[in-house]
Amino acid sequence: MAERHVTVGWPEGLHARPAAVFVRAAGAVGVPVTIAKAGGSPVNAASMLALLGLGAESGDEVVLSSEAEGADAALDRLAKLVSEGLNELPPA
Repeated sequence: MAERHVTVGWPEGLHARPAAVFVRAAGAVGVPVTIAKAGGSPVNAASMLALLGLGAESGDEVVLSSEAEGADAALDRLAKLVSEGLNELPPA
């Protein structure tokens, strides 16, 4: 299983606009991804309701993970998105 531990870089955390950006990006990477707050239960990263339910704030650590083939590249892109608080998925 591939994992990335990332600190949330968006000032508003994973809420509203950043959550929508992340959910779209998670769906676009082509592999199933889960996200969890450090020590918490993982949820589907492509689900807006599940993501909002995490309550991840700015500065919180989250864990992105996937068991799919090619997951490393996808998780690297998502990790950069989250840590830098970007508005779109970085190029592959």
